[in-house]
Amino acid sequence: MLCQDCKKKEATVHLTQIINNKKIELNLCRECAEKRGFHSPLEGASFPLAEFLASILDQSLKKVPTRLKESKCSVCKIGYSDFVKAGRLGCGNCYKVFREELKDLLRKIHGSDQHRGKAPAALEDVMKPIKDQRRLQEQLRKAVESEDFEKAAKLRDKIKALDKKL
Repeated sequence: MLCQDCKKKEATVHLTQIINNKKIELNLCRECAEKRGFHSPLEGASFPLAEFLASILDQSLKKVPTRLKESKCSVCKIGYSDFVKAGRLGCGNCYKVFREELKDLLRKIHGSDQHRGKAPAALEDVMKPIKDQRRLQEQLRKAVESEDFEKAAKLRDKIKALDKKL
């Protein structure tokens, strides 16, 4: 998207203002935004999460194959080594390009590479049986591993009863 003022450079500053129920949007390049007096209060501020990620990634970069170190996102042109230095990706496509490496990173940070997320409060009644089923299945798995078959049989029956409800 081009800057609304100069119509030459890419818009990097996006402002939305609502006054008296009227929405005004501005899409400006950095220079035009500065001319209008807009500046980021976070400009120049350190980004602790980026530094944290960079430190984790820097250690693992030594183990990364050369082909990955040289790979770049086709959209924003950020390379994996640039990501390691900055601790930030350049665009949404980077998640596809560096998917396998990000899975390992997420596993290190969160303990899982899958995001479960939260459900809206309005869906809590709908989601409760599903959450209960997952919880019971995990308990069943642990009961089978510990060879507590009586408990496993009771959990299996509870899961079957929940399946009928669902």
